[in-house]
Amino acid sequence: MGFLSSLFGGGSSAGSNDAPRYTSVRIHPAVDNGVKPGAAGFGGGALKCHCTTDKVVVEISGQTAHNHVCGCSKCWKPKGATFSQVAVVSRDKVAVTENGEKLDRVDAHAAIQRYACKGCGVHMYGRIENKDHPFHGLDFVHTELSQASGWAAPEFAAFVSSILEAGYAPDKMGPVRGRLTELGLTPYDCLSPALMDAIATHIGKANGTQKG
Repeated sequence: MGFLSSLFGGGSSAGSNDAPRYTSVRIHPAVDNGVKPGAAGFGGGALKCHCTTDKVVVEISGQTAHNHVCGCSKCWKPKGATFSQVAVVSRDKVAVTENGEKLDRVDAHAAIQRYACKGCGVHMYGRIENKDHPFHGLDFVHTELSQASGWAAPEFAAFVSSILEAGYAPDKMGPVRGRLTELGLTPYDCLSPALMDAIATHIGKANGTQKG
């Protein structure tokens, strides 16, 4: 995880005891009752789709980084959730071990090639094939699909305003941001500053304005 840490920096999942309470606002089942901390030395686990039989299994052989809740309309989310929850991991740590023939790309033209189960529709992982993309080499995964405990905790909320595109009521955005803040998931209408810095640095190196 040294590469991920050096590229993206750290984050915090601590909340504020003085924040107003918006516990009636639903974000995602994995965080609605509080953010669970990750475990030191956690070695990964299996992600499984929602099919009742012949499940697609994807093994993640390491800890994830920059787990977050995301409001964009592209990321898969469980039924009833307002946000998805997604993290990144080095692509060499991702292996489809069972029923991979059930996987298909959701959108072959998207920057992130999201592979979903054709049976239940669950997104199992997302991969970037464009070697010039800032996040090439990282896969996007939903750790909620694993029964293992110890995955890295979500750290922030990305693309918060994008839930409006899916029909969320504009006059309820204040409570949504309030709930995210009290969960310790700082709300952004893009990615976190560390990730935006990583993107800008990559672009700077590509055009020669950033050295090293």
